[in-house]
Amino acid sequence: MRLINRHFSKRDRLIAGGAPIVLLLVIYLIMAAARHAANPSDKILPLPGGMFTAMAGLLTTPDPLSGHLVFWADTLASLQRLGLGLGIATLFALVLGLLIGAIPPVRATLSPLVTGIAVIPPIALLPILFIALGLGETSKVVLIAIGVAPVMIRDIAAHVGSLPREQIIKAETLGANSWQIIARVALPQAMPRLLQAIRLALGPAWVFLISAEAVASDIGLGYRIFLVRRYLSMDVIIPYVAWIALLAIVMDVALNALSRRAFPWAHGDAR
Repeated sequence: MRLINRHFSKRDRLIAGGAPIVLLLVIYLIMAAARHAANPSDKILPLPGGMFTAMAGLLTTPDPLSGHLVFWADTLASLQRLGLGLGIATLFALVLGLLIGAIPPVRATLSPLVTGIAVIPPIALLPILFIALGLGETSKVVLIAIGVAPVMIRDIAAHVGSLPREQIIKAETLGANSWQIIARVALPQAMPRLLQAIRLALGPAWVFLISAEAVASDIGLGYRIFLVRRYLSMDVIIPYVAWIALLAIVMDVALNALSRRAFPWAHGDAR
């Protein structure tokens, strides 16, 4: 059987996908053990016991000033910012993507603007956002939205614009106007694409969130990572990074499951 035609079962996929992760963990443990054998006070590659001890206080001991459990307060603050930013970006992507993809005059008017914003590095806008909107939550949420919305808009617009012309003609033949075509033909086919666009935007959204929290914040996962780096606290940084990765994976899996459940026709026989 050719490799291109070979498909793994669910069990085999889990084993194949987990093998590289386990391998990386084993390599890390070997390197950390070797460094600690040479220098028991090494901070660069902490052992699991050291990371557990460092995280125990953040997980279970309230902060003396705020009274909150630091780890969970950081997680909640970051997820709120991420959710708001992605929510705003998703709304703009759906509305503008449909309009740009389906209506040529709107495409001619807004497509150059969206393209221009999309090619600007969002991090370069961070000082402007802080000056214009302040150092509060608004600037962080807006950075995430600006960072991912243009790319999502272009993706949805391209998908809608590539719908078979025969579908549009059939809808017109049945008497549908432009808005009915958008609502009954374009929107249903854009929704699964929108979920995939959100999945692809998760990585950049986390980057913009961590960047904003590192520059100006007093709570959040990114803030905590950059706060403890001055003390070389890798026993906190590594678990925080692993937690961010786990959150991102859970979000991606949930979005994929939602897409497959809500729009099974869009996935065909994909395994």
